[in-house]
Amino acid sequence: MIGTTIREIEIADLDIPLLVPFGIASGAQELAANLLVTVELADGTRGYGEAAPFAAVNGETQASARAALAAARSLVMGADVREWRPLAGALASAIPEAPSARCAAECALLDALTRRAGMPLWAFFGGAGTRLETDMTVTTGSAAQAAEDARKILGRGIQTIKVKVGGASQAEDLERVLAIRAAAPDSPLILDGNCGFDVVGALELVAELRARGVRLALLEQPLPREDWAGMARLTREAGVPVAADESLRSPADALRLAQESAASVFNIKLMKMGVVGALDVVGVARAAGLGLMIGGMVESILAMTCSACFAAGIGGFDYVDLDTPMFLAENPFQGGFTQQGAELSLAAISAGHGVEPR
Repeated sequence: MIGTTIREIEIADLDIPLLVPFGIASGAQELAANLLVTVELADGTRGYGEAAPFAAVNGETQASARAALAAARSLVMGADVREWRPLAGALASAIPEAPSARCAAECALLDALTRRAGMPLWAFFGGAGTRLETDMTVTTGSAAQAAEDARKILGRGIQTIKVKVGGASQAEDLERVLAIRAAAPDSPLILDGNCGFDVVGALELVAELRARGVRLALLEQPLPREDWAGMARLTREAGVPVAADESLRSPADALRLAQESAASVFNIKLMKMGVVGALDVVGVARAAGLGLMIGGMVESILAMTCSACFAAGIGGFDYVDLDTPMFLAENPFQGGFTQQGAELSLAAISAGHGVEPR
């Protein structure tokens, strides 16, 4: 047995309470009911990955992700971690409907591989940079709460504000966004509809905001996943960049979105498609001249650092939405990116993604 042979895989529940419920148009989450995957190599090197299922977005649950990982465990046991890409392909074939589970396994494999090599994960992905600037989200709620949340975000030293819309009436959405604009007049605003609109309603909201002097930095997935024609119309007519999120779950989706001009930005989340899928989506975006955004589900510092290494290492991500560790009441890990205001720094990571259980 050589040192890079995978000799053990552990799957454990990772339950982290949130400070407040994380509300989006399609539902709210009060607990990060995630999974921790640990891969141990024959030489004792350990790598860690996190699955963050979100039933309201992709139907996955902690239980279903755990079952998928257990079912696919034999594919990885005894394999050589240096063959991580064929292993990722085998996982994709075996558990295609469990992307967060696959993501956890892929990240654990890559963490073990790069820790053993003494290479930071951001360098493995290309070494383009070690710093990103994140936004922070105002979740669903009242206009007064939205304004208060915006002031708190500014108090953290974060300028770009992402606003969850589509969970209430258009009038309430308008009121909330205007309240945020009043509280943070200089902040770039991203509106995230999480499939809560039809195309007419989305265009009307953008037009209403423009008439009131509010110009948006980005409009993210206001329409249902399957409304490809509506996304194309929105991209043509909205007058602001349109990001695909729920419509983008695979490289095949990326190709269709590009061919149909149904987005101007791809929101890449490793939890939606795994690392290999995300690398392929970046290739489609660059070939089509589309913008890149990095985001995530409700994830701890572990998964968020993996995504930060991916985006910073590859480079060229204009939109960064890696804020969910700030919504968690506990941090069961040590290491990972450091944060000062909006800036996420990976410079101190010397091997792997640098995150370990406390």
